[in-house]
Amino acid sequence: MTQTQRDQLTQLVNQLIQAPSCCAEAKEAGQNWLTAAGTAGEQAATQALMAELEEDIMPIEGLIAFVSSPAGAQVFGAEQAKAMEAHAREIQAAGAKYCDCPACALSEKILAMKADLLG
Repeated sequence: MTQTQRDQLTQLVNQLIQAPSCCAEAKEAGQNWLTAAGTAGEQAATQALMAELEEDIMPIEGLIAFVSSPAGAQVFGAEQAKAMEAHAREIQAAGAKYCDCPACALSEKILAMKADLLG
């Protein structure tokens, strides 16, 4: 990993762990990566971070299915769930593959770097 890539990833990971929509597991993987950056453990921490983000990022179809379900209405409230569904359908029609909440948007940016970072 080049210093430029490390700097870019550091910025994105810091933003990710501050995102209100970031789950505890992704925050932990992000913090672990920050701790390992520039050390012998960086490669393993990078792999763990990528695996966690791949697990957590919400495909747009999954978001639509959840917010349009009774469980989505229970979590977000009926009106908010309907608004989220409408938004998700709009971004899907525009070509989005994933949820665009801050955590998913940052995860998508980080995952786009995976091939360059892990080779």
